Amino acid sequence: MYEEFASTLAATMWGDYDETPSRTTDTPTITDVDTLVIDGNFPWTIVTIETDAGIRGIGEAYPAPGVHEIITDYLRPVLVGETPLDVERLYHLMRESLSGRGSQQGIGTTAISGVELALWDAAGKALEQPVYQLLGGKMREQVRIYADCHAGDSMVEAADEGQPTDVYRPEAYAEAAREAVDEGYDLIKFDLDVPSGGEIQRKSRHLTEAEIDHKRALVAAVAEAVGDEAEYAFDLHWNFAPESARRLCAAVAEYDPIWIEDPVPPENTEAMAALAERVDVPILTGENRYGRHGFRDLLESGAVDFAAPDVPKTGGIAESKRIAELADTRYCALTPHNIGSPVATMAGVHVGAAVPNFLALEFHAREVPWWDDLIEREKPLIRNGRITVPDDPGLGIELDWDVVEAHRKR
Repeated sequence: MYEEFASTLAATMWGDYDETPSRTTDTPTITDVDTLVIDGNFPWTIVTIETDAGIRGIGEAYPAPGVHEIITDYLRPVLVGETPLDVERLYHLMRESLSGRGSQQGIGTTAISGVELALWDAAGKALEQPVYQLLGGKMREQVRIYADCHAGDSMVEAADEGQPTDVYRPEAYAEAAREAVDEGYDLIKFDLDVPSGGEIQRKSRHLTEAEIDHKRALVAAVAEAVGDEAEYAFDLHWNFAPESARRLCAAVAEYDPIWIEDPVPPENTEAMAALAERVDVPILTGENRYGRHGFRDLLESGAVDFAAPDVPKTGGIAESKRIAELADTRYCALTPHNIGSPVATMAGVHVGAAVPNFLALEFHAREVPWWDDLIEREKPLIRNGRITVPDDPGLGIELDWDVVEAHRKR
């Protein structure tokens, strides 16, 4: 029933705007849209678009329940028969087809984002151009990558030494920081919302002075371990109230972190703006915001110093570029969030290559030894904390489908 509705929708919506442009017989046509999940450190949801020209576009959607069903049951009927060259038109077509079903934010937007990435890859391959070229050209030859070091092996080490397993140790943070810098990263990040051994006031979002002292010690250990060889950031994962976040930021300000990430819950822009005005450390947020409209109030209120959209979640490649342009009106740098496979990572690389105010892209999978094996490439994708922007068509990578199959989640 929905398939019939979707076909009618694709043919009639948007009036003259949505009339499918005439094409030559050589124009590729979408024949199928599907997904599969790679069992990485997160469930990486890969989106594939097949065409009658033998071109396969690959994309990735942020991990979320229901994404497969939205893509195959709702978006596939809308897209089959269309040309992947019309990325922008199809993006709006997908949003309209899910109107009232989450196309403005949430899982619907996540599903659309994954398909949008695959459309850009297919369009680039069809036109024999890299995605960054289709976005307006290349601003830089390499994209800076920052390493998410989580909490190192802190819990494991504590348990091995007979210490309570609910205490994260400064020594482990220092060791992990040193290791990442020695690998070539000059920007690293750690989790700071970790147990200190005391009672955690999760519901009230309150930090005791003892907990703040513990977190100050973690920051100090990282700062001492890397000195001026690297910049370092810390993530609070939206866990604290403004009063505790303010006290914590004051306690670590002397160590000059490049940013504190998500210090308060993501819904209240006014609370974030009030905090940003009162602290002396930069604030980063954005992975739970959708599209440029989700970032407008953050930027206009001065609530954020670094904008961090998640490319395969916030709306896709073109929407992330629009967020960057909006952020640039406030002289705010783009630092995309990324927990994905090489596919999502390369989507972030093309965004980073195409916008002037890009700072760094997150890498969240240092602990996955086969991450590089997923793509057909002899050398590691990340070298010395950088990814060279590829000139190959589309996203510039091809998956090794045998390795994908070996790690596929059933």
